[in-house]
Amino acid sequence: MPDQTPVQIAWVTRDLAATETALTHLLGAKKWVRMPDVHFGPDTCTHRGRPADYVANVSLSYAGDTQLELIEPVRGDSIYTEFLDASGPGLHHVAIEADDHDHFDTMLVDAERGGASVVSRGAMPGGMSFAYLSAAQAGVPYLEIAFVPAEIRAFFDYVKQEQA
Repeated sequence: MPDQTPVQIAWVTRDLAATETALTHLLGAKKWVRMPDVHFGPDTCTHRGRPADYVANVSLSYAGDTQLELIEPVRGDSIYTEFLDASGPGLHHVAIEADDHDHFDTMLVDAERGGASVVSRGAMPGGMSFAYLSAAQAGVPYLEIAFVPAEIRAFFDYVKQEQA
């Protein structure tokens, strides 16, 4: 894979409010934007090669140019519940972005050639694609590769502007 700058750091938690408070004080995030009950459906998402159907509450903020994401599983088996069961709340992944869908596919192929395995992947309404790669050898549980289309990028820019 070519050099990529992480654009996001994400934590999985059992308590969004407590984690928001802690990271506000530690990293200087000023405002969190919550997205309750985000559904990851079996028609567009997989976990360990099988259709996935789960719901999570998500909260976003920024520390400088780095997006902070908090994920609180609500129902269903997922990469997030698996993480909580194995190690409790904590740092879950860092994310890098692909320029477009073709670049996303190329990055996944390159990562798999390099020995990484895709644990979970999917597509969200609005055209966002994501994949979590096992990255334990890099000292973080997962690396996320994401393609973020213009409409969702505009939302992220709004969240970032709220930090000013």
